[in-house]
Amino acid sequence: MSGFHAVVGIAVLASNLVAAGWGAVGWVRKDARASIVFWPLLRVAQATVVVEAVVGLLLVARGASAPDGLHIAYGIAPLLISLVSEGMRAAVAQRELEDVEDVDALERSDQIALAKRVALGEMGVMTVGALLIVTLALRAFQTGG
Repeated sequence: MSGFHAVVGIAVLASNLVAAGWGAVGWVRKDARASIVFWPLLRVAQATVVVEAVVGLLLVARGASAPDGLHIAYGIAPLLISLVSEGMRAAVAQRELEDVEDVDALERSDQIALAKRVALGEMGVMTVGALLIVTLALRAFQTGG
């Protein structure tokens, strides 16, 4: 199972790197339409994080040990980063909507501008989260032996 753990670890690195790269390019270009591709990429990346953490915990439960105690911390931290990023994403949307009493009452152009600001803000926050996960996954790989 440790071979599978290593393969999924590489998938964590690759999928989060692709999602972060796509999100960063879309955010820098201020292209809210990039979020159409970004969200499925990010959800796949998040799923690999969950699978990797579960497999790692199963290995520990079966008696396997990491060469370095930090490996487990670096392996669990991406789950926390995902949760914190999701919370921050929701806060971005709330912040953009706090001064709007009725979205439907806005002019169509204002609705579109608001939707773009929300999409870009959410994509920016989640891109930073994916970059943090890439960093942590690299450290987990380095400490995993």
